[in-house]
Amino acid sequence: MNSVWVTTFAIAMAAGTTLVFAAVGAVTGFMALDRTGSLELGVLAALAAGALLGLLHAFLTVTLRADQIVSGLALTIFGTGLSAYLGRDVVGKPARDSFDPLAIPLLHEIPWVGPVLFDQNVLVYASYVLVAVTWVVLFRTRLGLHLRAVGESAGTADAMGVSVAALRYGAVMVGGSLAGLAGAYLSLARTPGWNEGMTAGRGWIAVGLVIFARWNPIRAALGGYLFAAITPFILGLQGVDRILGVENPFLPGRSATFFLEMLPYLFVIAVVIVGARSASRRRLGAPAALGIPYVRGERGH
Repeated sequence: MNSVWVTTFAIAMAAGTTLVFAAVGAVTGFMALDRTGSLELGVLAALAAGALLGLLHAFLTVTLRADQIVSGLALTIFGTGLSAYLGRDVVGKPARDSFDPLAIPLLHEIPWVGPVLFDQNVLVYASYVLVAVTWVVLFRTRLGLHLRAVGESAGTADAMGVSVAALRYGAVMVGGSLAGLAGAYLSLARTPGWNEGMTAGRGWIAVGLVIFARWNPIRAALGGYLFAAITPFILGLQGVDRILGVENPFLPGRSATFFLEMLPYLFVIAVVIVGARSASRRRLGAPAALGIPYVRGERGH
């Protein structure tokens, strides 16, 4: 039972760290745009900020073999405070520019599908490509094979001549840069501007989606779109009582709003706990060496 809770908290802190990367990416991207007026530099700055925090996290957990829970907690506190400190002078300031929707000729005219998929901003289109490229790299290239081997059995991968530390460093830094890109999307496209706490716990939802999707990028993307579609549905439920002129006797007023807004996060908690159990992890296809530091010569890796 103890191993279940340890794995649960390890996964949770990894999610929290991802959330911090997104927060720092959001404020860095917005500040770069505010200073330079360039959306492209804003995105690059967010990518760099996420990668640097990823480098720090990798140094602590891969090189120093620090406990991932402790490292994640420290980075969460540090990153949250850092994003608030860096963005203190630009809170509520309108963005100088933003990524506006850009319809793709002909494709956006396709009934139903066109307005949904092909009348978006550039970062959304980039996400389509990114998901496809990630899937190809993970499941159709030697690099992906080595990366999955490091996640399943670091000792075996090491014996085959694969650099475990280099791949883990690279994976964490790429993950950090993508989380920074997610932050840039929030502050430069979704809701142009910067406000403390604007990531709103989306990192926790992201890790739940990864587990739910069995570590498959395509299924994770589809799950992300599904969660996004739930948001307007929840907002609609909040207004049902006002439309009908009645009040919910079980969850009156703001209580109903808070409960409905909690639903995605409650689902994530359930998924993380279930996914942390060893039998469930095998069934869900989780990497066997998830959260386990590698020391050459030691067994159990």
